[in-house]
Amino acid sequence: MAEHLSQSELDYPFKLLEYFNGFRVSKVIFSACELGVFDLLLRSQEPLSAQHVAQELKTSVDGMERLLDALVGIEILEVEKTAGTAVYSSSDVANLYLARGSVKSLHDMIVYQSQTIYPLWNNLVDAVREGKNQNEKTFGLPSEEVFQVIYRSEEEMLKFMGLMNSSWVLDGHDIVTVFNLSCFQNIVDLGGCTGALAREMVKAYPSSTVTVFDLPQVVETAQKHFSQESDAVLFQTGDFFSGEIPAADLYVLARIIHDWPEEKCVTLLKKIYNVCRPGGGVLLVEAMLFENRRGPVMAQIFSLNMLVQAEGRERPPSEYTDMLKKTGFQNIQVCRTGKSYDAILAVR
Repeated sequence: MAEHLSQSELDYPFKLLEYFNGFRVSKVIFSACELGVFDLLLRSQEPLSAQHVAQELKTSVDGMERLLDALVGIEILEVEKTAGTAVYSSSDVANLYLARGSVKSLHDMIVYQSQTIYPLWNNLVDAVREGKNQNEKTFGLPSEEVFQVIYRSEEEMLKFMGLMNSSWVLDGHDIVTVFNLSCFQNIVDLGGCTGALAREMVKAYPSSTVTVFDLPQVVETAQKHFSQESDAVLFQTGDFFSGEIPAADLYVLARIIHDWPEEKCVTLLKKIYNVCRPGGGVLLVEAMLFENRRGPVMAQIFSLNMLVQAEGRERPPSEYTDMLKKTGFQNIQVCRTGKSYDAILAVR
């Protein structure tokens, strides 16, 4: 927009106003998810009035009518007049991604964004001024212990794990198939959380064994709340920073490196290189910035999120490549998916 401002945009800043109101649009979707609007409309066999929805979800009629109208305005719901009464129904997109029962539901991602990320971003100004995360100001917990904050209770752990699960249900297939990984028989997903990405790997490479390696409390919660029947994914407990890393042909680090400053990342990658057999490798999955600093905007926003919540940042491919080379990896391939996350494969 900066380079190509049209005269009409200079006369009246439509795009800027759209950006200004972006947080309100997000909260409209977040609130509808938390209230159960999309679940109710999916279950219904017919369009519902605002009064009916309000009664079912125990809200005010006036408030619900305004919320439903806003959802229509942003083209997530549909509305029609029947006998003078407005009745609302879900769009296909809402049914697929916003209702909790859908196989591609992003409900858990949305709840985490609303209840954890949104409050953190209220302190973005302080994060920029101070150059550190805002966990202490937002949640009253030490900023140095990032994952102690994220896992501060079973409820918060479930929210975070739901976020990660939603991410890989959405993007997992693209990530695991962007390179042909069939030559790697024994794969370990370090910090693999719920096992969602590992399950996509098992589907794509059924002859490979995939193990999720994560902290004991994470593994316990994953097996209790996110396990599936006939689950071909294995779980192993440990800490990849302080403990030993299991032997594998391929190590996956999906949204792990971006959590930490470069020094800590290099230490971890060196540790992986030292246990990696010749011909083995590491797969990094991150939202990569462009080298020219012009985007992608989603990766730039994610990088700000690392500022307010963690200790790391999003990086361009050259920075990941430099870290991998520092630790000994030489055969490095970079691939952009065109979606939220990209991949780098490095082979020893």
